[in-house]
Amino acid sequence: MVPTAEQFDLVVIGGGPAGYAAALYGAGAGMNVAMVEMAKVGGTCLHIGCIPAKELLETAAVYRAVSHAAEFGITAGEPSVDFSVTQTRKQGVIDKLFAGLQGLLKHRKVTVYDGIGSLHANRTVKVIGGESGDVELTGTNVVIAAGSAVRTLPGFDVDGSLVVTSDEVLAIDTLPKRAAVIGGGAIGCEFASMMADLGTEVTILEYAPKILPGCDEDAAKVVARSFKKRKIDVLTGVKVTGHTPNGAETTVEFGDGQSVTVDMVVMSVGRRPRSELLGLDGTAVTLDDRGFVQVDERLRTAEDGVYAIGDIIDTAQLAHVGFAEGIFIIKEILGEQPIPVDYTKVPWCIYCYPEVAFAGLTEAGAIDAGYEVVTSTHRFAGNGRAMIVGETEGLVKVIAEKRADGTGGKILGVHMVGPWVTEQLGQGYLAVNWEATVDEVAEFIQPHPTMSETFGETILSLTGRSLHG
Repeated sequence: MVPTAEQFDLVVIGGGPAGYAAALYGAGAGMNVAMVEMAKVGGTCLHIGCIPAKELLETAAVYRAVSHAAEFGITAGEPSVDFSVTQTRKQGVIDKLFAGLQGLLKHRKVTVYDGIGSLHANRTVKVIGGESGDVELTGTNVVIAAGSAVRTLPGFDVDGSLVVTSDEVLAIDTLPKRAAVIGGGAIGCEFASMMADLGTEVTILEYAPKILPGCDEDAAKVVARSFKKRKIDVLTGVKVTGHTPNGAETTVEFGDGQSVTVDMVVMSVGRRPRSELLGLDGTAVTLDDRGFVQVDERLRTAEDGVYAIGDIIDTAQLAHVGFAEGIFIIKEILGEQPIPVDYTKVPWCIYCYPEVAFAGLTEAGAIDAGYEVVTSTHRFAGNGRAMIVGETEGLVKVIAEKRADGTGGKILGVHMVGPWVTEQLGQGYLAVNWEATVDEVAEFIQPHPTMSETFGETILSLTGRSLHG
């Protein structure tokens, strides 16, 4: 017999970034909160996504630095990689963050249930299959934050060694000599960059006409040129049709009779919503034809008191977007009339080498939206700090609304590619989201010598006058 359902102000299905953000923020506002998680709190991002991927990319960055140490007069010898040590360090970072999140949830008095959560009539959530046993919970409000899972292509059965997804590649102890990365989006480019820097021969196979299809064209071109110099073979506009295993290697077929033989295939073709276990019987919650939970602009489902956030809905699959949606939902429940997330202006960060970061419209996107635009681009090759650290590849591009005199008005998009740009985007993100003008931002002083001076120079030139540019 299942006991009488426990009652909470808020029940959250899913403990990834979106779910735990809603739980923590709600508990901080005084709500009695329950959260159901089928694996580990922290979700994909912490355990098999953002954090481990960036840890491995940092290993690649250290390897590059040591490889070029002689340029700074430092004799370090030929570097080598013990990837098992890398994996141990990666897991240590994850474990510390995991323990910290568990402690924070406990401190906020969030009741965490281990198991699969499914939604039923009257905002009842049934929990099964985990250490918490079979439990029924009811919530005055319910948030669906069940997250996503990796997609694969037909004919590519994931075996964890010859064919892998991000779930497996982040746990391998030995890098392959040759790898085919299927998908040239953000995740695919990160894996390709990391593997190539550490000695793997990499081929990227991308169906779209270019890699990083969501990026501004000028930024994507910088990455493509860098990949070419590092002997990453990038093939775009090709459709992968299958593969033929032969012992410890396999031949991937694509395009018009083309093929490449590799020791590992890395599937990087996106993620799908994990909606197959949600139940939803007796509710008005609906899914679209791709499995995403359908919501309105305020993230409400068709069921009263039930919301959905994070990768389970058709918005940008980014941890920080999940955080923002979780906070929004709590404010909405509390009647605080929050402003919905503007998905055209969220920050994007891609940690391949060189890094990419942007917020707002691309040049093509701004023109498609009906704007008459003016743009300015400055390269890190002329930046003193970039020269000092030996990282001069890349640029900053700003798109602004064009004024009658040809100068820039409202800033519509900021696009960066190059050294540490994921840490430099902040002021560009604020400029776009505060709808600042070029003249307003040009008044701010950039410290010298810093990478951020390139952003300042780019903005200044859009006023009609420049300094070094």
